[in-house]
Amino acid sequence: MKLAVFFPGIGYHCDKPILYFSRELATQLGYEKIINLSYTCEAHNIRGNDQKMREVGEILYRQAEQSLTEVDFTQFDEILFVSKSVGTAVAAAYAMRHRLKCKNIWYTPLEQTFDFAPHDGIAFTGTADPWVKSGKIQELCAGAKIPLYEYENANHSLEVGDAMENLRILENVITRSREYLLVS
Repeated sequence: MKLAVFFPGIGYHCDKPILYFSRELATQLGYEKIINLSYTCEAHNIRGNDQKMREVGEILYRQAEQSLTEVDFTQFDEILFVSKSVGTAVAAAYAMRHRLKCKNIWYTPLEQTFDFAPHDGIAFTGTADPWVKSGKIQELCAGAKIPLYEYENANHSLEVGDAMENLRILENVITRSREYLLVS
């Protein structure tokens, strides 16, 4: 049996385009159990503030821990964590702290994600993402041997302000996610 757990960002919930279509993809690829996490967090002025970002990460981690407390991960042959933004750090922390062997798809990972030794995954980012430094994410992904796909002028939602180009980016992101899941 296969499990997929979705770790959203703070403002990017599981029904936003990237996570919605990733969930559809996971279902089509035979993930029978799907868990969509959600968080409640009053976070303000956290961008660029490492201490606040870590505090928010811990708050969200505790909520994820609570939401997943009843899940018996040993009953699954395959586990997939799909995450967005701060959810990438939460997913990486959860996998590390629970010593889970899982596949990972990180959409717009934050630098804090790499504090938890992420592995076996694929990452996506935009060159105009105000939440991360493109060069730093390149460096961190290279160090962790995680393939990184970058989208020119794309923001933290992997969007560029043009609906048709946003759809092309979304199609490419889901296609590359599918390829990763089929070969890993």
